[in-house]
Amino acid sequence: MRKIIHIDMDAFYASVEQRDNPELRGIPLAVGGGGPRGVVAAASYEARKFGVRSAMSGAKARKLCPHLVFVRPHFEKYKEVSQQIRALFHEYTDLVEPLSLDEAYLDVTNPKMGPPSATIIARELRRRIFETTQLTASAGVSYCKFLAKVASDLNKPNGMAIILPEEAEAFLEKLEVEKFHGIGKATAAKMHRMGIFNGRDLKQFALHDLVRRFGKVGRFYYNIVRGIDDRAVHSHWVRKSISTEETFRTDLDNTEDMMEQIALIADHLQRLIERSDNPGRTLTLKVRYADFRVVTRSKTVDHEITKAEEMIALAAPLLADTDALEKKVRLLGLGLSNLRKEREEQLREPIGPGEQLVLEF
Repeated sequence: MRKIIHIDMDAFYASVEQRDNPELRGIPLAVGGGGPRGVVAAASYEARKFGVRSAMSGAKARKLCPHLVFVRPHFEKYKEVSQQIRALFHEYTDLVEPLSLDEAYLDVTNPKMGPPSATIIARELRRRIFETTQLTASAGVSYCKFLAKVASDLNKPNGMAIILPEEAEAFLEKLEVEKFHGIGKATAAKMHRMGIFNGRDLKQFALHDLVRRFGKVGRFYYNIVRGIDDRAVHSHWVRKSISTEETFRTDLDNTEDMMEQIALIADHLQRLIERSDNPGRTLTLKVRYADFRVVTRSKTVDHEITKAEEMIALAAPLLADTDALEKKVRLLGLGLSNLRKEREEQLREPIGPGEQLVLEF
């Protein structure tokens, strides 16, 4: 059985800004744009008390918190801090799976240093992260990725939780479905209509019924509520998609302007594909309307898409399949998935560590 730690930095972007500028400490802070077309990239805990969240429009954030302070993001600085933190992770294990700049899974079943206790290692890492960066981190410890992720949210910010194997099922039965990692608002609402409000309710449904109602992800729900998650921590990351998008200063309201912007976006995407040498077979068009509603349309072909011209040709009918002709458009984006390197990875025989006895969590 594995020993997994999930580390999640607390309000990472905002905390870095507050660390580097004492005047920003203790006040509601948003990283991002506060103008009429701005978007919140991250919010401090002081701002979250007012309901400000990431991906929210700057205008809405200001309505919720009129005294909110906006700062421009400094991604190079965040990346530098993230690299410092990952260097600490690798002192304990080579099995580190970053999810983003501020979040990662670690498999410490056989640690490179220290006692063979995931709890002690997680506690040491949180202390060393603070000593190195003056930033706080939350941690979750368990025998699988799903439970470690859930545990890291339990005592945020600057907290830690452990879910032991013998505690898992009882813990999950009491857990509200909204707090299951992988169940979003829309799915939770659907579950509520089915009479599912917590793990105990979810366990009453048979596997075939969950698959019928939710598709393939129904099998995932069936397993996780029973504490079954065999996913390994992967120390290498295969990119799932490559995309780029553009938010416009003025909403677009005609097809010609939209296609002109799609051509520019496609040209940029072609350069990204060339740089990564990783073309894909599925093109996805993203459209955000003026009311902030987002829709996507996709097309899969039987060959690799490499040129902007083909992206434009594929995007035109996808755009026609949206409400863009009737509604004003705030953002357009293009992305490629079903990438070459992902397909190559899927062809390899997966090799994972065997079952190992947990001596101490």
